[in-house]
Amino acid sequence: MDSEKKDTDFIEKPVTHRKHSLLKSFKCAAKGIARVILTQRSFRIQLLMFVLTVIAGFIFHISTTEWLFILLIGCMVLSLEMINTCLEFIIDLVTEGYRIHAKHIKDISAGAVLVSSLIALIGGLIIFIPYLLALF
Repeated sequence: MDSEKKDTDFIEKPVTHRKHSLLKSFKCAAKGIARVILTQRSFRIQLLMFVLTVIAGFIFHISTTEWLFILLIGCMVLSLEMINTCLEFIIDLVTEGYRIHAKHIKDISAGAVLVSSLIALIGGLIIFIPYLLALF
């Protein structure tokens, strides 16, 4: 009897929507990126820092390994900022009024962005300080 119950727990529900084409998926992702750029000041600041870092990379002709670090860490920080924004939207959607647990979740998520930003800053300083010192 228990095995029959377990089998029915995994019966798939009928799909009520059709799958999107790959192009449609990319369009939805682009809309999400545009929304976060237009509505989130902290994302725009992170994006500006990333763009300035890439420009500095071209100016100083950084190595392939340095490029890899800059691009990976920069994308990680931007992605974390987007995930933080998603969590904040979800929390606002499912909670009414002030909830201490919602505040903790938002604070921890923002803290994750801060930690990754500090790591990116330290990494950028490690890469660019020698190039800056060589100018003098």
